[in-house]
Amino acid sequence: MSMKIRGKKVLVFGSGISGVAAGQLLLSEGAEVILYDGNASLDGAMLRAELLEGAEGLLSSQEEKEKLPGRARVVLGDFPEEELDTLALVVISPGVPLDLPVVKRMHEMQLPVWGEIELAYVYGQGDVLAITGTNGKTTTTALLGEIMKNYKESVYVVGNIGNPYACVASETKPESVIVAEMSSFQLETIHTFCPVVSAVLNITPDHLNRHHTMEAYIEAKENILHNQTAEHTCVLNYEDEVTRGFGENTNARVLYFSSRRKLDRGIYLDGGRIIYRDKEQVQICRTDELQLLGIHNYENVMAAAAMAIAYGVPMEIIRKSVKKFKGVEHRIEFVAEAEGVAYYNDSKATNPDAAIRGIQAMNRPTLLIGGGYDKNSDYEDWIRAFGGKVKKLVLLGQTAEKIAAAAHKLGFEDTILVETFEEAVKTCVRFAVPGDAILLSPACASWGMFKNYEERGDKFKELVRQMS
Repeated sequence: MSMKIRGKKVLVFGSGISGVAAGQLLLSEGAEVILYDGNASLDGAMLRAELLEGAEGLLSSQEEKEKLPGRARVVLGDFPEEELDTLALVVISPGVPLDLPVVKRMHEMQLPVWGEIELAYVYGQGDVLAITGTNGKTTTTALLGEIMKNYKESVYVVGNIGNPYACVASETKPESVIVAEMSSFQLETIHTFCPVVSAVLNITPDHLNRHHTMEAYIEAKENILHNQTAEHTCVLNYEDEVTRGFGENTNARVLYFSSRRKLDRGIYLDGGRIIYRDKEQVQICRTDELQLLGIHNYENVMAAAAMAIAYGVPMEIIRKSVKKFKGVEHRIEFVAEAEGVAYYNDSKATNPDAAIRGIQAMNRPTLLIGGGYDKNSDYEDWIRAFGGKVKKLVLLGQTAEKIAAAAHKLGFEDTILVETFEEAVKTCVRFAVPGDAILLSPACASWGMFKNYEERGDKFKELVRQMS
């Protein structure tokens, strides 16, 4: 399905990387584009130049390129309400809450409201393999991307991993494979999006400041299965009560994975071996052959392998790919060892459940840096998971006092509150002795202090390099 938008007016709501990518794709398809952002302090001229430059790169006709400037506008600050009646489509960025009054009005007017993922899916080609879950999706997406690149020539790794799907949609071909990491925000605004193989890795509380209830968050995640039929496959975590329930309600074929029990059909961890079982039992690899640490990473390997098996990738390609894979930046990433102290960057642990996995992967006494933006999370399970490993908990950001209070309530008193990120790292260094680890695993988002978790992780690595 594709929507006829040539000559039609489309509003792109949000000027982040996915919004700009959506605007560029729309311009290349002949639409009139209004790129809107409520932040009046942005550089509108620069955003418009970026829109035009990207769209021009997608066009081959000189005549079409010359028409572009007349079809691109940028509006900042107050929302252009007078434009609503003139729009054929709204493409909304994942960071824009859907309960804003103006978005509700769009729905009341029966305006189509798509996300950038839906737009790219409609105008792209090829098979989509899509992954969601609270934790592990970036690692699983990156690993599946490597497996697919070892199997097919035309492979794109897109979505929440940092590369907008709309950037590559016009390059895709019928034989392409698109491996997509999907956040709950992106899944709220799909309509026809339908992966050939989907996966939901796990569900734990996250983003409740946006979704308001756990039920709404779960519903957003379950959208990944919404359009799948019996021709498609969904890969689900058998040990997660919510995702196991998804398997009972989907029309797709279900392939489970488990880190706790042997399955009659699916992928499971059996001691130190990862096994695929269907009609017969096949060993994919031993865990000591992997370059990834921790049960959570074995689950990520199982999910990626299950998706590849469902797509028909030969076992030998899967086996070689998972053994070579080194993991992703900012996820329990070893940075350096200096004076006997090991430094780990787990900036991607933006919620307590991810941070639990970070501390569980540590095998030495740990000085832990936590805190950041408040997503209405509960931190008690994270603190209980310390298991005697954490020597000092150094806290900063909006959640520092909330986390410290939770720690003290549970009898963990070794907390230090600091004002700056640099002070947090220096404090850990001051208390560390040879044989310790210093771990950045904040259990919180980075907003308010950094643009994103990548910038936070890069800053940590920069400070470590300076001190070591």
